[in-house]
Amino acid sequence: MIEHFDRCKKLFGFIKTNNYLKARDGVIHLLNDLKEKNIQYDELVNHLIREVGLYQYIDESSSNWSDRFAKESFKVNTGNEFQTIHFEQSSILKHLLNGDNIALSAPTSFGKSFIIDAFIANKKPNNVVIIVPTISLTDETRKRINKKFGNEYKIITTPNIKLSDKNIFIFPQERAINYSNIIEEIDLLIIDEFYKISKANDKERAVKLQEALIKLDRKSKQKYFLAPNIKSIKDNPFTDGMIPVVKLDFNTVVLEHHKLYKKINKDEELKKEFLLKICSNDKNLIYAALYKEIHKLRQLFISKFDDAKNEKLIEFSNWLKVNYYPDWDLADLILKGVGIHNGRLHRSITQYQVLLFDDESSGLNSLISTSSLIEGVNTSAKNVIIWSIKSGQGNNNLTSLSYKNIKGRAGRMFKHFVGNVYELVEPNLKNMDDIQLSIEIDNSLIGGITNENFLSQISSEKQTIANDQIDKIESILGIGVYRKLREENLLNSNNEDLIYKICLELKKKYSDWSSLKMLNIEDPEKWRGILGKLCFLNPNSMRWDNGNNNQFKQAQKFIQVISKNWTTSLPNLMLELKSENLSIDDFFTLEKKICHNFSGYLNDFNVLNEIINENKFIDISNFIGKCSNAFMPPVVLVLEEYGLPRMITKKINYCKLIDFENNEMNIEKAINLLKSVGKKQILEKCSIYLDDFDTYIINNFFENI
Repeated sequence: MIEHFDRCKKLFGFIKTNNYLKARDGVIHLLNDLKEKNIQYDELVNHLIREVGLYQYIDESSSNWSDRFAKESFKVNTGNEFQTIHFEQSSILKHLLNGDNIALSAPTSFGKSFIIDAFIANKKPNNVVIIVPTISLTDETRKRINKKFGNEYKIITTPNIKLSDKNIFIFPQERAINYSNIIEEIDLLIIDEFYKISKANDKERAVKLQEALIKLDRKSKQKYFLAPNIKSIKDNPFTDGMIPVVKLDFNTVVLEHHKLYKKINKDEELKKEFLLKICSNDKNLIYAALYKEIHKLRQLFISKFDDAKNEKLIEFSNWLKVNYYPDWDLADLILKGVGIHNGRLHRSITQYQVLLFDDESSGLNSLISTSSLIEGVNTSAKNVIIWSIKSGQGNNNLTSLSYKNIKGRAGRMFKHFVGNVYELVEPNLKNMDDIQLSIEIDNSLIGGITNENFLSQISSEKQTIANDQIDKIESILGIGVYRKLREENLLNSNNEDLIYKICLELKKKYSDWSSLKMLNIEDPEKWRGILGKLCFLNPNSMRWDNGNNNQFKQAQKFIQVISKNWTTSLPNLMLELKSENLSIDDFFTLEKKICHNFSGYLNDFNVLNEIINENKFIDISNFIGKCSNAFMPPVVLVLEEYGLPRMITKKINYCKLIDFENNEMNIEKAINLLKSVGKKQILEKCSIYLDDFDTYIINNFFENI
C-alpha cells in the first residue's frame, strides 16, 4: 500500500504542474494494476480519477460524497439508460446541443460515437443520418442504435424503405447517395471515420463519400464529423464553417508499444516465433493487410497450433464445412482459435467471428484482419500485432494516419485499461504526431455539383475541363440529359470517360448488341457471348485478378454457375467452379464484384441505352436485378447483413414459414414477419434441418432485431 500511496502522490504532482496527459496515463496504468491484483479503489484513487476527468471510472462504493456527486453530475441519458461520460465528452456534447457544427479529432478510445447516442436521447431530432465507411461498421452501429432507439425511431440501413416521422439512417456512403433525393431535411448529419473523404487516405471510398456529402450538405441543419488522430484540417469546402476540435491527448486507455522489429531484424522465422508466442495469450488483432500475407499466416497457425477443445469452435468449424466448402482452410483455422476478418467474406461469417472473439469463453482468441475490422469496429482486443505495413491498396504502405488508427484498436474501456501494440515490422512513417487532413474535390464529381458552396471553390480551369467532357456526352444524349441523370442519382459511375465510351458504342454500333436479349432468357448457357462482350467494353467491371489471363472466362462461367445460387447449395456450386480453378475465396471475390461493380456498370449501360435507342431498346433490368442480388431473392443479402446467413433463410423458406421469394418482400417486412413467426416456431418447425450452430445464429439474430 506504501507503493500505491507513493504512485498517487507522484500523479498528484503531475496534476499540480498541469501535466494532465502524464497524470491521466499514470492513473490508467494504476487502475490496470489494481484490477490485475483485484484491489478495490480507495478514496484516494477515486479522487485522482476525478481530477483527470475520467468520471466513468469512479467507483461509487468506495468514493467520498464529493467524487460520487461529480460522477453523478456527468451522467447523461444515452437512450435506454443514464451513463457517465468523461469531461471532454461532456464538452463536445454541449457544443452539439447548442447547435454547433463540430469536426472532432480524438483517439480511438475517446468515445466519439457515445456522444451521438447522448445527443439523440436529449435533443430528440426527427432525422439523423450516420455515414460509416463499411458494412461491418454499419452493422455494429445499427445494433447499438436499435437497442437504444428502436422503439422510437425507424432505423434504416438499406434502400427502398419507406420513411417514418422519426428516422435514423445508417449507411455506407454509396447508400447515402441513393437516399439523397428522398430525405428532405436532416437534423444532424454524422460522418464517422471522416478522414476517408481524402483520396490520400482511401482511394476506393473517398469519391463516393465526397459525393454523398455534397448532395446532403444543403439538407443538413447540423453536422458532426468524427476522425481519429488528425492534428489539423486544411481549408476545404466540406468542413467550411465547422468548429474543429482536436483532443488527441485525451485517452481512456493507454497503449504500450513493443518494437519487436529491432530484435527480429527482418528474420522471417523469428518474426513467426514472436507472433505465435504473443497469440498464445489474451485477445489479439493481427493486421496483415494483403491476402497473400493472410494466407501465409493461416498456414502458419494451422501447422503450429493444436486444435481447440471448445465446443462452440468445433460447431462453427463444422458449420463452415457443411455450408460452404468441406476443404475450406478457414474451418481448419477456426479450430486453432484463430479467425479471419476481411471485406470479401459473407457478412454473417465476419459477424459471428467477431461475436465469438468478444466472448471470453469461446476460445477464438485471435483475428487476422485487413483494414475491414480496423476501421471503427470495436472488439475486446488487448493486443494489436502489426505483421505488415502494407495498406492493401496496391503495393503502397499505410499512411501515418491509418497506422495510428490500427494501433488504436488495442485496449478497451473497462475491459483492458492497457493495450499492447506489437510492431513486428518497422513502420518508417513520417509526421506521425502532426497529421494534417487535406481534402480536394475529385474532378469526376464536378459535372454533378449544383451546390454553389462547393462549385465556388473549384478552379474555373477544372470546371471548363469537366464541362467540355459533359458536352461530349450530351452531344449524344441531348442537352441537359447527363446532368439530370447525375442529379437524380440514376448513374452509378462518375467515370465520364467510361460513360462517353458506352454512349459512343450504343450510338454507332448498336446493331452489334442484338445479343443483349439473351440475358432475358432463363438458360445461362445463352449468356456467355454477351457477357464476354460486356466485359470487353468495360474490363474493370469484372477485373479481379491482375495476374490471371483467364479471369474473364472464369467470370463468365461464375455468373452462369451462381445463377443457381438460391436453388443449389454452396458446396455443390463449388464443385462446378472447381473445374474452372476457382476457390472458395474466389467465390467471395467474384460474388461481390457481380453484386456491386458489374451490376452497377450494367445499370448505367441500360439507362444510357434506353435514352439513345429508345425505339430499339432491349431492357436488361431484370438481369441486372438478379446480378445485384447474387441471383437470390433481394432480401436474402440484406438479411445476411443483419446476421442471418442465406443457408438459414433458405431453410425457413423451404419450411414454408415465410415466403422470401415474394416480390413485395423487403427487409422491413422480412423482419416484421420473422418477429411474428418467432424464434421458437422457427426452431421447432425447421429442427430437422438445423444443427447446433444454426440454433446459435438464430438466437443471436433475434437478440439483435
